[in-house]
Order: sequence, then structure tokens, then C-alpha cells
Amino acid sequence: MSPDTDRNVVLRGELELAERAGHLFGHAREEFVCAATDLRTWATPGVREQIMAGHWQRPPGLRVRKLYTPAALDDEDSERHLVELSRGGATVRISTAPLPQETIVIDRKVAVLAGAPVAGVREYTVVRSPGVVRSVRSLYEAAWEAAADLAEFRRARPPALGEQSRQILRLLGGGLKDEAAARQLGLSLRTYRRRVAEILTLLDADSRFQAGLRAHELGLLGAPPRRSAAG
Repeated sequence: MSPDTDRNVVLRGELELAERAGHLFGHAREEFVCAATDLRTWATPGVREQIMAGHWQRPPGLRVRKLYTPAALDDEDSERHLVELSRGGATVRISTAPLPQETIVIDRKVAVLAGAPVAGVREYTVVRSPGVVRSVRSLYEAAWEAAADLAEFRRARPPALGEQSRQILRLLGGGLKDEAAARQLGLSLRTYRRRVAEILTLLDADSRFQAGLRAHELGLLGAPPRRSAAG
């Protein structure tokens, strides 16, 4: 094999990826870009946390870009995570075209490509060949340019609120005190207030009043249930 080819390795499974290439995630100094269908990219519990805790130290000025498909907005937790990523300084875009292969490019020097599982084990190719990395990054740029900014994409659709979140919005709209609302939902006061804060994040609202207006604009609450004639 040529020296250039020797610089590329195939790793079997997430544990081997964390063990042999986890340090690469902490070496980004200028740019960290990734693409994936959704946020469910790690199947083995604790591997992502192991990599991030052991290696990830974001330096000042690091440019982070993340590209996903609309599937990353299918549930409330995932959508809120993307909003928080964006608020934390990452640039997030949504691609309506499929992203069949998860890809990471670090400082334009290293690419990590996730492949399909082989005999039940997923393979990851760590690429250091300059020409191949440039090609991977060029493909990423093409997908990135065709994608929509997260905020722009979200403006055209209501957030993925679950039934409990909709209940909380209705209670907020009814003017119920936090203590009473928490009791009605069977939540602790702390959990209820945390859930309210999460809903405000999803609605891009700075206050509960603004959240209520936004919810009505998006048609999230619907018509209140009718009372029966006997009631």
C-alpha cells in the first residue's frame, strides 16, 4: 500500500472508534463540520459522552457546522437540542435531500465516514489522505449550500411539541399558578418550571406571554374542549 493509503484506517464499532480515534474530536482548532440524518448517531450507550468528556475542548474561534435532515426535528427533545446548539454558537442547517452517510470533517485534515453495519457491526473509516478529505469536504459544501438555515426552516412549521407540552401551554394560557399546574400534571414544581423553560426555547419566546402568542399563531393549542349541556 502507498503511504497515503496507509493513513486511512477502518474501525469496527463505536467502541473501537472511541478508543483509537476519539482523540481526533478534541483536536479541532479551526473547523468542525458534521452531517447526519438525525441525532440518533450513537447506538452504544455512553460512547458519545466518553468521547466528549475525554477529548472535547472547544477552543475560541472554532467554527462548528452541523447538517441534518428534517428527521432531526421529529421529536421535542431533538428539536430543542438543535435550537440550543444554534444558540451556543454552532451553525445548523436542514437538508431536505437525503444524507445517507454520516460524515465528520475536522480542520479540513481528517474525515470520519460512517458506513453500513457489517455482520451487525458498524464500520467507520478515518481518512487522512489530503485529496480524499478535500473531496469529502467538497461534497459536504454542496449539501450545505443547498440546505436551509435552522431558524428559517423552523419558521415554516410548528415545533414538535408533545401532549404534555401542549397541556402546559393551555395551563399557562389559563393563568394557573405554577404550583397548581404542577400538581395537576403530577410534576414537581422544579420539573414543571424546567418544562416551561424548554417550551419557551422551542417557541423562540422570551416570556410566557410571548410563548402563548406564538402557540396561538402556530395553531398548537386548538379549540378548547366543549362542555356538555349538563356541565
